[in-house]
Amino acid sequence: MAIKNTEQLGVAIQARRKQLKVTQKDLAMTCGTGLRFIIELEKGKPTCQIGKILQVLQALGLKCQITNSGVEVVGQ
Repeated sequence: MAIKNTEQLGVAIQARRKQLKVTQKDLAMTCGTGLRFIIELEKGKPTCQIGKILQVLQALGLKCQITNSGVEVVGQ
């Protein structure tokens, strides 16, 4: 999935979390982040920390690829 903005990233993360039947609270605990961070990330907050975003992607079995056409989030 090609990601063009933070809102699309949030949608992709939320969709994967729901596919795995994981609550926001459980995801936050797994990643060592706060629940508020997960909520804001899924809403597309543009100032979320990239390091924490990468932790969330890893916990959900996703990876981020940067290509000539943009950024893609793909399942492993």
